[in-house]
Amino acid sequence: MRVEPVAQLDDPRVALYRNLRDAALRSASDVFLVEGRLNVARLIDAPRYRTRSVFVTRAALRGIERALARLDAETPVYLASQALMDQIVGYPMHRGCLAVGERGPALSLDALLASPAPPPRRIAVLEDVSNPDNVGGVFRNALAFGVDAVLLTPRCADPLYRKALRVSMGAVLCVPFARTPELAPALRRLRAAGFRVLALCASRRERPLAALGPLPERVAWLLGAEQGGLSAAARAEADLALTIPMAPGIDSLNVATAAGIAFHHVAPQSPEPRAPCPAWQEPS
Repeated sequence: MRVEPVAQLDDPRVALYRNLRDAALRSASDVFLVEGRLNVARLIDAPRYRTRSVFVTRAALRGIERALARLDAETPVYLASQALMDQIVGYPMHRGCLAVGERGPALSLDALLASPAPPPRRIAVLEDVSNPDNVGGVFRNALAFGVDAVLLTPRCADPLYRKALRVSMGAVLCVPFARTPELAPALRRLRAAGFRVLALCASRRERPLAALGPLPERVAWLLGAEQGGLSAAARAEADLALTIPMAPGIDSLNVATAAGIAFHHVAPQSPEPRAPCPAWQEPS
């Protein structure tokens, strides 16, 4: 483990960790930031992403030592006092553990469909879900209930944004995702690949989720943002619209909550074991 002490506020080695509130800079970069011991450990173990560096306090160093031991010799682990870390980051960093990951090449829908065996059977498609908390929550549910991948439209929040990643409990690092420039052609591509596109809607006029009937072999869940829901164009591309019945006077659920209910409804009763963070890459 390559541990390098940091003693100065202006140390250039930790420039990427300085003033983490600057979200605009982070979103435009080829790197992303990870907070917390669990998430940093998942980053280290995620084959899709390379860990550029880790920044810890001594307490965090002891707590995550086993994961840090899996880093290659070229990856530095910067060590600072809690007080200095707080100054560098720009706010109290109680977790005492951060890392910088490299985004690498973006995946395409074709890459998601050409995954290693077994082929994907459950995909979540998010239309304009711009709240990072909701995006992170959907990924956490996806990992829990066997959803193989997530497809996002351009206006969706960045899954690797620090807040989305934190809410997902590191699931963003384990569930592969891609963006599609246009939703309708992507849904047609999924249908051509054998997926049944199921739109989840708040309208009580739609068929209840429990009445879905025999479960399709391959499912693409279509989910929209909370306020506007799915666009009319997106709903028109779906094979079937479903709703989750709620108590009178309640008109909608948080999209991550609705996603969790839907994912669980079609989850395999005996899920096949799989690597927690599979290696996905563009097909050659």
